[in-house]
Amino acid sequence: MLLDPMGGIVLTNDGHAILREIEVAHPAAKSMIELSRTQDEEVGDGTTTVIILAGEILAQALPQLERNIHPVQIIAAFKRALADALNIIEEISLPVNINDDKAMYSLISSSIGTKFVSRWSELMCNLALKAVRTVSHDVGGGKKEVDIKRYARVEKIPGGEIEDSKVLDGVMLNKDITHPKMRRRIENPRIILLDCPLEYKKGESQTNIEISKEEDWNRILQIEEEQVKHMCDSILALKPDLVITEKGVSDLAQHFLVKSNVTALRRVRKTDNSRIARATGATIVNRVDDIQESDIGTHCGLFQISKIGDEYFTFITHCKYPKACTILLRGPSKDILNEIERNLQDAMAVARNV
Repeated sequence: MLLDPMGGIVLTNDGHAILREIEVAHPAAKSMIELSRTQDEEVGDGTTTVIILAGEILAQALPQLERNIHPVQIIAAFKRALADALNIIEEISLPVNINDDKAMYSLISSSIGTKFVSRWSELMCNLALKAVRTVSHDVGGGKKEVDIKRYARVEKIPGGEIEDSKVLDGVMLNKDITHPKMRRRIENPRIILLDCPLEYKKGESQTNIEISKEEDWNRILQIEEEQVKHMCDSILALKPDLVITEKGVSDLAQHFLVKSNVTALRRVRKTDNSRIARATGATIVNRVDDIQESDIGTHCGLFQISKIGDEYFTFITHCKYPKACTILLRGPSKDILNEIERNLQDAMAVARNV
């Protein structure tokens, strides 16, 4: 159990999570922490093992230095030892069928056997394997791209039991609809994703307008309304069921959308928007006038807003070809959920590397 400088608590047995919180001044210790960070990013697991092995190697190097052997010679000897070790690993390695669940489970369970979640080993193996298989993407040439950092998001909701955790074949957001009269459940929705606001657009440069007549004031308001109406008409021409934007939605735009029975979500994170695009087959559009039929996402089976605890969550699930997923973790407290997430990241990294 660690206390960070802000007074927060970190409960963990993950080597990298502990070393990350430690402040050191010694350059050798700093390079060891850097080593642990690299191991965590590249492999995901074995951070503590790397530190122990590196420490032992340094301990063995010290007597050689005291015998006045040049550091370059010592490094050359270690490189030869590395080559021998790699050859031995090649000889004893076994081929693994990545479609064989049992073999994959035993591989992943070895990574979480020493962790907090070892009691729920089968559940965690299942979550990690399902998530990695969902986001894996063929890039041609027999290679697969598995970007778990960008496309496999972990959502932690305190409450419920750890056994309630699951992988959603789509995206989950901590958002509610912008207007209470909008639909909260839509089957097979047509989805439009935007990166622009649905409100009156101010000019880049600051301008002052002098109004001398009352009609001019009304005309200015009318121009603003017409611009918003034009935006909404461009969207509604494609008959969507759901509009999601990274920016704001004005009250007037909400009024036009509600009249046409279209649901809207606003201020969605850019990362979430790109995951929705990948899961539903939609394209994120920067200007309302540029929307085409091919930009609409139609691969989503169900849009639903559910209340969990005190908050509303949006679920975009049952996607046909979900190349992005959300791992929903439940548990008794935030600290335990953070530790489960760290353990799960290790398990997913092992599955990805295989």
